[in-house]
Order: sequence, then structure tokens, then C-alpha cells
Amino acid sequence: MRTWNIAGSLTVEPATRRPDLLAEPVAKALPALPKAEELGVVEIDPELADTAEFCAAYGSPPSASANCVVVAGKRAGELRYAAAMILATTRADVNNVLRRRLDVRKASFAAMDEAVELTGMAYGGITPLGLPDGWPVLVDEAVAAAPELVIGSGLRGSKLLVTGDLLAGLPGAETVPGLGKPVS
Repeated sequence: MRTWNIAGSLTVEPATRRPDLLAEPVAKALPALPKAEELGVVEIDPELADTAEFCAAYGSPPSASANCVVVAGKRAGELRYAAAMILATTRADVNNVLRRRLDVRKASFAAMDEAVELTGMAYGGITPLGLPDGWPVLVDEAVAAAPELVIGSGLRGSKLLVTGDLLAGLPGAETVPGLGKPVS
């Protein structure tokens, strides 16, 4: 397994050896990933799963954290979903970039219960690995270019350590310039 510089004070283990630290859909998706043996997983306090608390508690840089947001919109009565991967230091451009990419009149963040039910993952831990078939995974170009990232594991009690290349190469993934806008 590779060495992760962003782990802070956490002990990194190979994700393939710790399926107990992954939501079921994530654990099922892991074997199909290229270089799955290189992915790291860290166990954390579930109360510290939100990015700011996680980074402060464990010494991981916020600039190396990426968030997965589930977005929904309707077109001709059809409900469309997508996952958007953005750096934690940015906000997803839902009203312009995501709305156009989903080809809907109005896009918004999916309701918490809806996102949890559809993904089989815990809110605050949703990750692009193991999402429902057919969902596009829209990856901000800064995320795709990142050498190391901390992302959700599908649970609040752990985090995955991945590369931007891995996220950009997921089935259904598309690198989208301007998806993440700086927080003002």
C-alpha cells in the first residue's frame, strides 16, 4: 500500500482489508476498481465526520478533502440524479454547471433521506464509489488533478484516501471544469 501524506494523526489501512469500515455498496464496488489495493481507509470518531471537525481533530489539510453531493432535477417528468465531487474548500455550482449538465430546468441538492435511501450510505459519508448504476459522477477538475484526497466511505465512522485520478476514472465519471466555485 502507498504512503498517504494527508492522513494527519490517523493510521491508514488498506481499504480492501477493512470492509467493516465501508458501507455495503462501497465494499461491493471496491474489487472492481483499478489499483483497489492502493486505497486507504481510516477509522474516525463518527461525531467528527464533517470536514471541518475531521480536519481539525486529525490534522488533515482541508484542501485535500473532497465532498460528494447528490443533486437531483426533473426533465419531462423524469427525475435525474448525479453525484458531484468538489473540494471541501469550494461549493458546487448547482444552478449553472450542474443544472446544465443534468439538462434540467432546476437542479437542487437531493433531500437527506432520499440521498441516504438511494445510495445505501450514511448522510455525511456518501461517496462516489458504489453509487446506483447509471448515475453520472461529475468530478471538478481540481478534484481530478489532486494527488491525494480524503473522501467519505459511505459511513460516518471512517474515511477513504484516494487519488483524483481514481475518481476521474470511475465508471460514469466525467471531469467538469468550473463545477466547484470558491467559497466567498
